[in-house]
Amino acid sequence: MFHLILFQPEIPPNTGNVIRMSANAGARLHLIKPIAFDLDEKSVRRAGMDYAELAHVQQWDSLGRCLTTIGAPRWFAISTRGTTRYDEPRFAPGDAFVFGPETRGLPQEILDLCDEDRRLRIPMRPGNRSLNLSNAVAVVTYEAWRQQDFR
Repeated sequence: MFHLILFQPEIPPNTGNVIRMSANAGARLHLIKPIAFDLDEKSVRRAGMDYAELAHVQQWDSLGRCLTTIGAPRWFAISTRGTTRYDEPRFAPGDAFVFGPETRGLPQEILDLCDEDRRLRIPMRPGNRSLNLSNAVAVVTYEAWRQQDFR
């Protein structure tokens, strides 16, 4: 249905939670290297272990190769610097959502590759730190899936 792309993830439990959530939502998960931990790490296994067989997880050497290979018709960059609220676009099956590393977000050069209207943000109160990565992935994924009437 949808492609979830974690660009250079850094925190194992977040990735474990996203594995679990992607299995529940029927999304494919793509991890862009370098990954700051081993996927066999205990905290990843603990968060996603019941779902590892149900989730489709693939690792890639680069974002460009991932996007080209999966052939996503559209991709969206999720960032606090996004210009479009995450619930404004009409999503379609096959869309891809790219999320940055927990401590620094997506680099500007990745944002620059994305059409401005596809740079999405999740509203937050002013002055607050951004949402936890796994929460942000869930917010966007469930909005996209809701738009498909959870089919």
